[in-house]
Amino acid sequence: MDMLAAAERPILYTGGGIINAGPAASQLLCELARITGAPVTSTLMGLGAYPASGPQWLGMLGMHGTYEANLAMNKADLILCLGARFDDRVTGRLDAFSPYSRKIHVDIDRSSINKNVRVDLPIVADVGHALEDMVRVFKARRHPKPDLAEWWRMIAGWRAVKSLDFAETGPEIMPQRAIRALWEATHKRSPIITTEVGQHQMWAAQHFGFEGPNKWLTSGGLGTMGYGLPAAIGAQLGNPKALVIDIAGEASIQMNIQELATAVQYRLPVKIFILNNEYMGMVRQWQELTYSSRYAESYSDTLPDFVKLAEAYGWKGIRIEGIGQLDDGIAAMLDHDGPVLVDCRVAKLTNCFPMIPSGAAHTDMLLASSEVSGEMDDEAKALV
Repeated sequence: MDMLAAAERPILYTGGGIINAGPAASQLLCELARITGAPVTSTLMGLGAYPASGPQWLGMLGMHGTYEANLAMNKADLILCLGARFDDRVTGRLDAFSPYSRKIHVDIDRSSINKNVRVDLPIVADVGHALEDMVRVFKARRHPKPDLAEWWRMIAGWRAVKSLDFAETGPEIMPQRAIRALWEATHKRSPIITTEVGQHQMWAAQHFGFEGPNKWLTSGGLGTMGYGLPAAIGAQLGNPKALVIDIAGEASIQMNIQELATAVQYRLPVKIFILNNEYMGMVRQWQELTYSSRYAESYSDTLPDFVKLAEAYGWKGIRIEGIGQLDDGIAAMLDHDGPVLVDCRVAKLTNCFPMIPSGAAHTDMLLASSEVSGEMDDEAKALV
């Protein structure tokens, strides 16, 4: 806490460990952020530990994280890592990762300490218990709230880049717009969101703001396509009155499509919202950016009629084909008190940005397709 109080450019780097430590850990994180004034960022697995509407929230960091989160990590003079593991999707090229910072790492798993990034102060502990002690010690030592005005001015400059903005033209639905429309229609009901694996997973992480823990179920680095529907079924069984939505891709949802029958059998009102671009989108994106658009096995030209498929299993099926149908389609999904599958047709060739290319530093972010040129070298390709 003395190190944190003395820092001029601190950042709280949080992960799934805070979620696993229980709701009290998330409350303590919010209190630590309040009394220190430090900005907060999170891994994919830690979303919701700090509210997305909070003034100190920088968004997710890492490969598809925000510009401000990654730049703040790079320029920080102190990183307090809470229940995260410095994985390669966060660090980028290790020799360029946050070169100016001292690093404190709180992790329950001793083997994660110094595994990827050397740290200055390791703390092996349940992060919930550690946070409780941190808040108590900071207050007991009567540390004044640090003056971080200059640090926040730097962050404001990075925020001004608006790295999550996207262009919209014509009647075609941009996938980011679909996620934001879904958030607008549902966030007051505090839904539980699950995902499959791919671009839709990253767009959901970027554009669906989570205000509390245990509202976000995703498979993380394991990359298991087909995770979202069984996870949604489990979440609905455990939370019968909750709104549970699986944000899916048209490829991933077919990995466990038979579980549609499970939802009907147990009378579970699960909702599935498919962002259908007819591609395994993340595979196609990497083939475009890494292999000069030499596509292989990433396009699906024999997709099922998802509406008929839903109806065959006893679900309600809805198709959304243009921007003018988006809000009404979502409303119809929410109005139905049984299981609903929505086939939302989105722009086919949209890529997920920001993006740190494989083998690049965490500051070498691509913000738009126009910034992509050439082809990765062999060493970087080996990491894909």
